[in-house]
Amino acid sequence: MARKPVTWYIATPADGIIETSRHAGTPVNLAANVGQVLDHPKPCTNLWFDESPFSYFRMVKCVGEALEDTGIWPITWPVRLWIVQPLGQTGNWSQHYSPYRLLSHQIRVLEETDAHRALGPCGRDVLDVVQQQIPERAVRWAANWDANPEGMRQRQWNWEQCGGSTCGSGQWAQSVAHATSHARRESAAQTWTEHLARRAVDQALADTNASMHAYSYAYARAAGHAVAAQHQARFDAYVLDALRGTGLDSPAAVAT
Repeated sequence: MARKPVTWYIATPADGIIETSRHAGTPVNLAANVGQVLDHPKPCTNLWFDESPFSYFRMVKCVGEALEDTGIWPITWPVRLWIVQPLGQTGNWSQHYSPYRLLSHQIRVLEETDAHRALGPCGRDVLDVVQQQIPERAVRWAANWDANPEGMRQRQWNWEQCGGSTCGSGQWAQSVAHATSHARRESAAQTWTEHLARRAVDQALADTNASMHAYSYAYARAAGHAVAAQHQARFDAYVLDALRGTGLDSPAAVAT
């Protein structure tokens, strides 16, 4: 049986320029060269050793890791995702530690593909949570915190450390999510998902008087909701509700 061809990916900012190539002063624009063969503008001489931040074309075969080591900062959206073909001699720093990554000095830009794939199989849902749901919820989360800081601090601690009868603890669920992302080769997807969620909080609260602690609380809730969207098809409610902090938005019980 013939082996299925490997698909290789490179992620860029919205303008299609490889960010590390821009930083190196030799910008390479994938968007302007679809279907073309590109030679590295300044290839290093010592193979598989970085002589500069842009010594090679760096690509991955696991799309969930396409956003790793891109040089894009701050983490923002949109980005663009490209399918490329490595040409000539190829290699890697370590087949043991980075078997999904490949280096080359020549590529062919085959086509652009949907960027949401870099955020995992549920990337569209992740973006919906980040762009459509978090902005409104962040304002409510911050307001809830500042209305009752001590009470919310205790409730957050209970969520993170203890969980409840129908869901695990927040910290436990986060560790499960990170382990799953690592096993699925989606660590970069989760890192970006969390950063995009926090960025959405920053934008939503920019014109409010939310306290520093309210921001921190909203960050945690937003990241949990976004990561739950990333893994929604893999986890049951016991994990997903723990990530989302189900119960924190309900009115606190009144002591009697």
